[in-house]
Parts: sequence; C-alpha cells; structure tokens
Amino acid sequence: MSAEHLKIQDLKARTVMVPTKRPLRTASGSIPAVPLLLLDVETDAGVTGSAYVFGYAPITLAPMAAISKSLREMIVGKPVAPAERARELEAKFRLLGRQGLLGMVLSGLDMALWDALARAHDVPVVQLLGGEKRPVPAYDSYGIVDPKENRVELEASLAQGFKAIKIKVGDGDLAHDVKTIAGVREIIGDDVALMIDYNQSLTVPEAIRRAERLAEFDLHWIEEPVAAEDLAGHAEIRAASPIPIQTGENWWFPQDMAHAIEAGACDMAMPDLMKIGGITAWQRAAGQAEAASIPMSSHLFIEASAHVLPVTPTCHWLEYLDAAGAILADPPVVQDGMVAACGPGLGINWDESAVERHAV
Repeated sequence: MSAEHLKIQDLKARTVMVPTKRPLRTASGSIPAVPLLLLDVETDAGVTGSAYVFGYAPITLAPMAAISKSLREMIVGKPVAPAERARELEAKFRLLGRQGLLGMVLSGLDMALWDALARAHDVPVVQLLGGEKRPVPAYDSYGIVDPKENRVELEASLAQGFKAIKIKVGDGDLAHDVKTIAGVREIIGDDVALMIDYNQSLTVPEAIRRAERLAEFDLHWIEEPVAAEDLAGHAEIRAASPIPIQTGENWWFPQDMAHAIEAGACDMAMPDLMKIGGITAWQRAAGQAEAASIPMSSHLFIEASAHVLPVTPTCHWLEYLDAAGAILADPPVVQDGMVAACGPGLGINWDESAVERHAV
C-alpha cells in the first residue's frame, strides 16, 4: 500500500490524567494534573498517527472520548488527507459550529492525520509542510511563582539555555505583581526576555493601570489581560499600553484570528493548535500573521508546534510547557533554550506502560 493511497481504518481514543512536573497555578484557577485525550488513527498500511488533546478539566474527558467515537464513523474508509477531511467536517458541523470540545477533538484528529501521513512517507511533518527540521527559540512557561520559593527552578531554566521566561500573575493586587516581577527579573537578569500572563483576570482600566506601572521591568509582552473574547477591550489596552499585548490561545479557528486582527486586538499572536484547527488551519493562521506583520508564537503542544513554527513566516517563540512528557517514550528535549522537531511524523510515541498507569 503506497502512502498516496493510505486510508483510515480506525480511530481510537484513550483518556489519561498526567502528573505535572511543577504546579500550574493561574489567576483563573489551578491545574493539579493534566487531563489528556489520546488519539490514534490506524491506517490500512499498518501506520498509526497519534496526537493528544488537552482537556483542562477532568470533566471534559468522557464527552471528548464520546465525540471521538462518533467521528470514527464519519472518517473510516476515507483517505488520510488532512485538509480534505477538515473541509468535510467543517461542512458537517456548519449549523452547530465547531467551538468547544468538538473543535478540540477535530483539531486533535487533524494533527493525528498529519502524523499518519508523514509516518507513511517516513519523514517529519515539517518536511511535508515544505520546511526543514531546525531549532526554534523557546520560553520556559511557569504558573504563578514566588521568587524566593521558585528561585532554584528559575535558575535551572537559565542553565538549560532558555532566553525567555513567562510567569502568570494577577493573583493579587498591583503591589503583589510588582514584587513578584521585580523578584523574577532580579533572578533572570536583564538579558532574558520576561513575559507575564494575566489569564483574562483584569478589567480594561485595571489592565491599563498595571501596564503603565509594570513598564519599568522591560516586559516582552502582557498576555490576555482581559476576557479573550473582548476584542475591543484588548484593542483599548493595546492603544494605551507601553508593553506589547499578546493573545490568541483562545481563538477558535482562523476566523477568530481574522476578527482579532481586524479589531487591532494584539501586537503579537499565539494560536493554540487545539483550538485554531490543528496543523491544517495553523497554516492559514500563519498566512494571516504574515499579512498583518504579527509575530506568531505557539501555545502548548510542544511536539506539534516544533513542526509548524519553522514554516511560519513570522515565527516568534515556542511555549515550553510539557503537558504530555510523562506518557511519551521520547519527550521533547531542550538544547540551548531551543526545541527542534522530531520524527517521523510528529515524533509522538506513547510510553504504553505510563499510559496504563495514568489511565482514567
């Protein structure tokens, strides 16, 4: 069976709760363990494509698994053609819309199809996309931190070669933010980029007030200061802020990105592969970023992001937040603060014993 005639034979879904290496606390809530939906697309050539979906809360796992089971009936017997399957499924759910859990599973399916297609050709996905495997600058992504308690971890990030660190803030008043950011800046020095993420926790006036006060710390960006869907609010903050505004992880498919760009909501963009529509839709999003001259970073999904960022014209940063490493046979490796694509496919190979231990 040639790769050109590869057909989908089955779609399997499993659910796991993966322990995190360090607690992920945000101003909007904490994630003590990572709920993942594991997808495996089996083909008639014996090649299997794999990907995972991050459910944020355990309650999402059962419905996402059920959605996967229903999607199976729609795709079995059809060619492994990610763009064509995405087009068909978009039409199928036109009246319902694809936001939410359905959209997350569709994006995961798209990534698994690309993985299967690349494995059938015995090449990494980035090569199928027309690019080459090359290291991408990464930033180490933290939750809410305490400079004293987390000093050793922050120094370890520097020792790994990271040239950028992101922390989450907004769990207290402005004075608390100043104390935290000043402490982290003292640890990492002036030559390392420092980003902060408010996780949608502020009002527009408060976001402007904090941006003005925090400018002295030479912040690389402020991420999602207000509700993600408040494009007008983001645009108002952007117009007043001395610090660049970053958003995009909660855009649903490229249409949401187009609305944000039209509204002038951000200086930078960081789509999430699971919400933007997988690898197929990421390419369309990358085209929009290029047309608007917007630097484009990734959100989560280290493995797949390392493949799409090298072919993104305005490639900026890869977010290093290891959600799945504990269940992978070969988790991504940081070298000199950079991450390179692995293959064949996306380089996702399950550690089946770990999957079994963390199964839900």
